[in-house]
Amino acid sequence: MQLTTVMLQAGAAPGGMGGSIFLMVGMFVVMYFFMIRPQAKRAKDQKKFADSMNVGEQVVTTAGIHARINKTNDDGTLQVEISRGTFMTIERSAVSMEMTAAFRKKADVAAGITPATTK
Repeated sequence: MQLTTVMLQAGAAPGGMGGSIFLMVGMFVVMYFFMIRPQAKRAKDQKKFADSMNVGEQVVTTAGIHARINKTNDDGTLQVEISRGTFMTIERSAVSMEMTAAFRKKADVAAGITPATTK
């Protein structure tokens, strides 16, 4: 009884280091599910989007340039047409998936096309 009182007065926790290890593992699990996993999923989706781009598609680059894909090169670059007769070569990774999706959605709404709904 006297030993427990001395340990508590000295600041030692009755559970030892088990509680702090459990806390550290819990923080890592929370960080994995809220930060690391969603970021990896976004990177995977961006890569799939970059690999699926075809000639003739309207895209928006990460710099905000609106262009149409004119040619896909073997070295992982795209030749895009910014305006009639003006071409630029960019990396596939420079095309923004989110901005292109927003641009396409805005263009569909302007054209009167409603997105398909599933039931």
